[in-house]
Amino acid sequence: MATILVVDDEMGIRALLSEILTDEGHTVEVAENAANARLVRERLRPDLVLLDIWMPDVDGITLLKEWGATAQLNMPVIMMSGHGTIDTAVEATKYGAIAFLEKPITLQKLLRAVEQGLARPSARPAAPADLQTAMLQGNGGYRPDAMTVEAAMTGGLGLQPSGPLNLGPQPEQSFDLDRPLREARDAFEKSYFEFHLARENGSMTRVAEKTGLERTHLYRKLKQLGVDLSRGKRGAG
Repeated sequence: MATILVVDDEMGIRALLSEILTDEGHTVEVAENAANARLVRERLRPDLVLLDIWMPDVDGITLLKEWGATAQLNMPVIMMSGHGTIDTAVEATKYGAIAFLEKPITLQKLLRAVEQGLARPSARPAAPADLQTAMLQGNGGYRPDAMTVEAAMTGGLGLQPSGPLNLGPQPEQSFDLDRPLREARDAFEKSYFEFHLARENGSMTRVAEKTGLERTHLYRKLKQLGVDLSRGKRGAG
């Protein structure tokens, strides 16, 4: 798994992103401003950086420019902002960002952006004109949720999936129905959760999202059914 640096002046954002990415198996370090980000980046050499634009001392775009000018931009950087515009996103990609996420960031978009960023850490940023075209959708207007990794990808960032998913158990399986209802139901539920765990590479966050269960409830359910959580856990070995 990767080492990810989260740079944001809001404690709640840092804590939330750290919790999600740690649950995905990544090592997460946080920084509340540009000064701390410089120190952490030099100490850890992260595999990817999530960088907020609006910070009180030095803003994210300025820090991004600094890293680029000093040959320190050797990791993918995903910019984040709650007040972004098309021009801001274009400027970020011009100076080396691979994607732009608008706050509030949904779980699905965050994980997809991180996955795509780590798949091709040396991906070439899109040309600003291409990215701007991708962000303009429908009736020639700006769509707020277009300022996400999906729009950036269609704008030519060159990010590709790391490879086909290992689906594990197949979605269609046969079950022995000639037994008590409780046993048959438990067998089905066990196969159901094993399928989703394999499909999501052991990510409890994604499985909880897919199945509509709270993570605490999901953990209890898997334990009750005797599901082996170690088999699908990514990063094992």
